[in-house]
Amino acid sequence: MCKGNIFTIFRFQCGFCAYLCRALENKKKYILMETLPLFLKFGIKSLTMDDIARKLCISKKTLYAHVKDKEDLLENAVILFSKAEQHQIEEICGRGLNAIDESLEIKRWVLDMLQNIHPSVAYDMEKFHPRVHQKMLASRQEIIYKCVFDNIVKGQKDGLYRKEINPNVLAKLYVGRMEVMFDQNLFPSKEYNVSDVYMEWFSYHIHGMATAKGIELLNKNILNSTASAKKKTTKKQ
Repeated sequence: MCKGNIFTIFRFQCGFCAYLCRALENKKKYILMETLPLFLKFGIKSLTMDDIARKLCISKKTLYAHVKDKEDLLENAVILFSKAEQHQIEEICGRGLNAIDESLEIKRWVLDMLQNIHPSVAYDMEKFHPRVHQKMLASRQEIIYKCVFDNIVKGQKDGLYRKEINPNVLAKLYVGRMEVMFDQNLFPSKEYNVSDVYMEWFSYHIHGMATAKGIELLNKNILNSTASAKKKTTKKQ
């Protein structure tokens, strides 16, 4: 038993409880950070809680001490993913780039991300975890809408996007089209690569908004990227 007056004992107990809370939170963060890549790599339906516990080298008892079930685990992993998305988008938008370069940087980031996501993830979530899917959509739509809206306004001010386009409407259309890419009825993964679909859609989006000045800058950026890629390939050889 702890010696000392009641205040000393209380402070010790509070400090110990705070330590335990931090330890539990750190363990949960570890579980989420390790599970998220598994969902993205293997899909959601194919992964069982036994698989996850085994791959994380923890017991199922430890896993269930931090999450109620697979739905709870997925929901928390999605929250983590949404925060990571928001952080990355804000980081790109905070670089002070012009609207065209900013859009291209976001495109590169999206392509990198898509290459690490199993084609079935969106389908699995929508069909088997609709509540989590809707929650993810709401969060993503808010983040992407603001990013695209601000980008269009910036581009119009700099003369890179046409003045007559409506930023609000186009930003909402952009958000709506995001989910279309993953629609297995329209673009079944056996026939279409989601990265290729995104590239076509991005080209359609940016060319539909850009002025002659914007197109010139876009083409210049693409040429520079192509030249840079060729140099890297030559160095590797």
